[in-house]
Amino acid sequence: MRLSIPASALVAAIVGFGGTLALIIAAADTLGATREQTASWVTAVCIAMAIETAWLSWRTRMPVVTAWSTPGLALLAAAQGFSMADAVGAFIITALMLIATGLVKPLTRLVERIPASVSSAMLAGIVFTFAANAARAAGTDPWLVLPLAALFFVARLFNPALSVLAVLVGGVAYAWGLGRIPEFPAPELSTLIFTAPTFSVAGFFGLALPLYLVTMASQNLAGIAVLKASGYEPPAGELIAVTGFVSLITAPFNAVTTNLAAISAAICTGPDAHPDPAERWKTGPFYALAYVIFAIFGASLVALFAVLPASLIVLVAGLGLLGALANALSIAIADAAHRIAATVTFAVTASGLIAFGVGAAFWGLLAGLTVLALDATKKSLSRQ
Repeated sequence: MRLSIPASALVAAIVGFGGTLALIIAAADTLGATREQTASWVTAVCIAMAIETAWLSWRTRMPVVTAWSTPGLALLAAAQGFSMADAVGAFIITALMLIATGLVKPLTRLVERIPASVSSAMLAGIVFTFAANAARAAGTDPWLVLPLAALFFVARLFNPALSVLAVLVGGVAYAWGLGRIPEFPAPELSTLIFTAPTFSVAGFFGLALPLYLVTMASQNLAGIAVLKASGYEPPAGELIAVTGFVSLITAPFNAVTTNLAAISAAICTGPDAHPDPAERWKTGPFYALAYVIFAIFGASLVALFAVLPASLIVLVAGLGLLGALANALSIAIADAAHRIAATVTFAVTASGLIAFGVGAAFWGLLAGLTVLALDATKKSLSRQ
């Protein structure tokens, strides 16, 4: 045991939690969740991640860490016309699809066949709105937003992983200094709130299916790739099935689907965690312990976000997704043969289109795949 093991686990947990908590708040607000439901969301999802990480790391003897789906949260926050009950129904369906994917290998291969350019373009279209909203916030609240944006770009020169967290912590202190926070809420322990799910065709195509696709393409497959890049041979089906099963249990308590981590995993799987790859699995239990603590104080954290200026939350969410947006755009246009299809996917998804009660993410994906199918048909005919 080295000090680097708990240190790496703690950094990974703080980066994953603090850097994207604002997205949970934004998604919960869009879905009309109460403060109690939002606190339950944070608590339940932290419990899920603690259980998954501790169990999978111990069982596989690999540094398997899990996270909530950042692209999935962006999808929920951009959705319109859905309630928290609709979201819970979507979480349950997504969890069932993840379990099926983990147990039935052809399903995993089917998702892998979706071109990375199109799935990345869909993701870019989802998160673009948040980056744009952060830019707009600079015009509506410049005295708060502009100094914090400058802090972000300076901090990322030295430590990109902690730059968003620096803006969050610095933003709370700065907003308090400006008198924008009347008083800090009293500490309170977390509780779990049950929400009865509702199921609908619109909820399936507008929430569940896009959430499943971005979770698989942007999170689970990326998480497996991170482990393989560090020299491990993870049992992909088992890992995905376990995250789906735990997500199914926590979904009625408003918890979004959890999945394999990518960014957080990179912190735990590298040599900085431990020179011996066989010892790095020990980061998992410490990572899980950190999320147990976050779960206990989830209600207090949600209460704190409730008194923060709205522009600060918008800024943190937008800055936290800049990396994901840049990476998705670079992958989307990398393949010249798929560039038009990817552009169509991005444009439709970013438009916020809602048709027949179904959101833009589905229509963007469908539009991009349709363009690809037409291109493939033309090539096939020209060879005959």
